[in-house]
Amino acid sequence: MSLKLQNIPGYNGPKGPVVLIIMDGIGLGKHAEGDLVRSAHKPTLDWLLANCPHTSLRAHGTAVGMPTDDDMGNSEIGHNAIGCGRVYDQGASLVAKAVTSGSLFQGATWQKMIASVKEHNSTLHFIGLFSDGNVHSHLDHLKGMLTQAKKEGVARTRIHTLLDGRDVPPTSALEYIIPFEKFLADLNADGSTDYAIASGGGRMRVTMDRYEADWRIVERGWKTHVRGEGKLYPSAQAAIEALRAESPGILDQDLPPFVIGRDGKPCGPIQDNDAVILFNFRGDRAIELTRAFEEDDFPHFDRGQRPAVLFAGMMQYDGDANIPKNFLVEPPRITRTLGEYLATVGHRQMALSETQKFGHVTYFFNGNRAEKFSETLEDYVEIPSDRVPFEERPWMKAAEITDTLIEAMRSGKYRFIRVNYPNGDMVGHTGIFPAVNIAVETVDLCLGRLLPVAKETGAIIVISADHGNSDDMYEHAKDGSTVIDPATGQPKARTAHSLNPVPAIIYDPTQTAPFKLTDQTGLGISSLAATCLNLMGYQTPEGYDPSLVKFEG
Repeated sequence: MSLKLQNIPGYNGPKGPVVLIIMDGIGLGKHAEGDLVRSAHKPTLDWLLANCPHTSLRAHGTAVGMPTDDDMGNSEIGHNAIGCGRVYDQGASLVAKAVTSGSLFQGATWQKMIASVKEHNSTLHFIGLFSDGNVHSHLDHLKGMLTQAKKEGVARTRIHTLLDGRDVPPTSALEYIIPFEKFLADLNADGSTDYAIASGGGRMRVTMDRYEADWRIVERGWKTHVRGEGKLYPSAQAAIEALRAESPGILDQDLPPFVIGRDGKPCGPIQDNDAVILFNFRGDRAIELTRAFEEDDFPHFDRGQRPAVLFAGMMQYDGDANIPKNFLVEPPRITRTLGEYLATVGHRQMALSETQKFGHVTYFFNGNRAEKFSETLEDYVEIPSDRVPFEERPWMKAAEITDTLIEAMRSGKYRFIRVNYPNGDMVGHTGIFPAVNIAVETVDLCLGRLLPVAKETGAIIVISADHGNSDDMYEHAKDGSTVIDPATGQPKARTAHSLNPVPAIIYDPTQTAPFKLTDQTGLGISSLAATCLNLMGYQTPEGYDPSLVKFEG
């Protein structure tokens, strides 16, 4: 299919750039209680919603390629949908189908790993996020692989559990651990297998760093899962209960690492000839551990004696860099993204965020592609994130992002700029309500700085989000009532993404684009790509989801 863009007759686009602002984690809540977007002081966003063309967009479920509309969206699939202009089956759907159909187990990588551990009488290890949040992983995938491993005669497996508390309720770990221990006991009941949890820890403390923000997190995971270093506990349940007792109020995502022991020794360190499956399907928080297993020249921390293992990821997390070399399920191959179209027709563009979301406005926005489409036409700007808890600095790097964006808008160099403000998502995940309010207000303050610059430069700004989060910070029952925590008598905090729609606002201060909003309903964030192209003066490409605007005349 051609990458040539067709002009809109009679409209050549604005004098300045089209700027796409992604307010990460800032959605449109349906419950007043716990909606910290609604309660925040946000005069700029309120003014935009009162005075500019706007609508709401779906940002979860089937609208972003998830299996069902009960599945929340996330930043990775959200940026995929926004940048690609249409919806692809995402990791959750692809892996679920591969496990259910059995195609995963017929693949060369699975068969090679099973054959290796049987030949060497070694251990098959599984490392991954331990929940059914369906954002990075799903326990059903792990259970399916363990069940199949037993069928195929694998005698020993070890599971290294990364506790969630972000994509599921913040202190729900035992709701997953206890039933899973029963599941393992049933598998082991005939005495032919030894399947057990070997280690774990909270996802924000152990293993799951991203974008090289803090390699110490990965180092903790390496010491815990691979070397079996750390305090020994008789079971995962005992470890979680003890760690909670030591730090009352701690969330699952922040729990320290733990190691399960037998006879005074760790029960599952990773050794030569073992096989290791990282069962996360999402790539951003899987790449660094993968590199620790695969790279010979590795400067980020001292791994000690690296065991010679057969390593595989659930999916290939970076196709351009071939990370990992072995994987179980093919990721979607996405072409004709917004960035590719613009590079092909010769437009200069910028992608901008701080470290926490830099990969989203580059790799994921470009359809899971790490490399630029054009070295001369694309500028990727990463502002290093602070290495502090987000609730302690909820403004993050929003001011620096805005400084850079204003400079880029005034430079006259760019036809299209995309930027991500991470605050509403990253701070929203902490569940610290005063910090979340500040995070939302910070983004609003930055929008206020941008509006006069758009008028000055003749830019058009499109403001939206990749998913909700800060808009739904209380747990709600099915009838909409707020869930009360019996231990505190206060509303129960929610740290996961919401299922709410997100805003889509078009700010055209010079009114150069003769458009009206479409009357089509039910559109998702994938429609933002065609919208941006239309506002730049181009028709919607074939196969793209419909634009939010239609041009008169």
